[in-house]
Amino acid sequence: MARRYFGTDGVRGIVGQDLTEELVTRLGRAFALWSGGAPVLIGRDTRASGPSLEVALSDGLASGGSDVTWGGILPTPAVALLAQGCGAVISASHNPPEYNGVKFFDADGFKLTDAAEIEVESLLDAQPAADDVEARWPEPEEGLADAYVGLVADRFGGPLEGLRIVVDCANGAMSDVAPTALERLGAIVTPLANEPDGMNINVACGATDLSFVSRTVAQGDFDLGVAFDGDGDRMLAVDATGRVVDGDEILAVLALHLQVELVVVTTMTNLGFHRLMEERGVRVLTTDVGDRYVLDALRREGGVLGGEQSGHLVYLEGHTTGDGLAAALLLARAVVETERPLAELTAGMPRFPQATANVTVRSKAIPKTLTQEFERLNSELGVTGRVIVRPSGTEPVVRILAEAESAEMAETLCARITALVEGELG
Repeated sequence: MARRYFGTDGVRGIVGQDLTEELVTRLGRAFALWSGGAPVLIGRDTRASGPSLEVALSDGLASGGSDVTWGGILPTPAVALLAQGCGAVISASHNPPEYNGVKFFDADGFKLTDAAEIEVESLLDAQPAADDVEARWPEPEEGLADAYVGLVADRFGGPLEGLRIVVDCANGAMSDVAPTALERLGAIVTPLANEPDGMNINVACGATDLSFVSRTVAQGDFDLGVAFDGDGDRMLAVDATGRVVDGDEILAVLALHLQVELVVVTTMTNLGFHRLMEERGVRVLTTDVGDRYVLDALRREGGVLGGEQSGHLVYLEGHTTGDGLAAALLLARAVVETERPLAELTAGMPRFPQATANVTVRSKAIPKTLTQEFERLNSELGVTGRVIVRPSGTEPVVRILAEAESAEMAETLCARITALVEGELG
């Protein structure tokens, strides 16, 4: 059964259009019923729409029998770590400020499975928004952000004395906690985009726009820079020259430094990563796009490390979900403990040039004829490249990735596929 409301990372949309307070209240009630009335910790990012949706979600949860605790502004992974029962996060992650969303964690701190989301949806559809829901205003729980900093620093950090690091907080949920955690471990921190005003989250900053952190690092005297997305579950980096270090390269550095035997990645992971891991004897398992699919595979296979090119990085030694701050601390430790610059640590991974495109579509259902054409093309390319075409889980677009041994060939492949998709679905 297909999910109607949930995408690849919760329920998400433009506030007041796709995502209304009524829907959020119904969603809260459905989740409370699904969880058997388990207590729920709610965290949110810094969007202006967050407080009103927090009330709407609380009303729904309470009407379904759940006790609600407000955590205020908290990174998504903080909710997973700190919830005494289930967790809920009001955030649209990397999306622009006009978007928001809701995602849930179960009583073990893990994101809901596809099957669980379908069960929640069945309860949501069966329960229309009640007109007599009594407003409930739980007392905000103090000290949760500090508790999160302490946990992550203790579990994933190490001595970072003298490390000069630029930290782009995306004007989001990491604005206070990320600089604090790094400074606590001895790093010399230059924070960027750490003054949220409700409407500047992810705007010209953060993991979706690395030009700010890249320019700052390149023009200064720094060892590296890191950038988070709005809710803090993603992290990308730049080396001392300002060159972008994506999730594939970060994952390669961590896999070798932590000496893991298995890494879980997605279909978007660069072919160069696969070549390096094969050379080093590290087993690689590939899943569909989405950090929760990476996490599911890790749990199933008994692994601890996985991630996505986009910066979702999962390390399950002491955690239950992707955490941008934990990943940043692990990466910083690798630089300090190896006494090698980040540029040198990433130099061992060959990179196949990639070209990408996002095509706005009327329908995200890709016709079988197109799918067969993509399969035929990949068969022709063999080990020299590939094309991947997939519908976005959060937006009305189809995402295209072309990978080849030369940038020119990658661009040619991408343009060819883009034209086919636009002709059929645009």
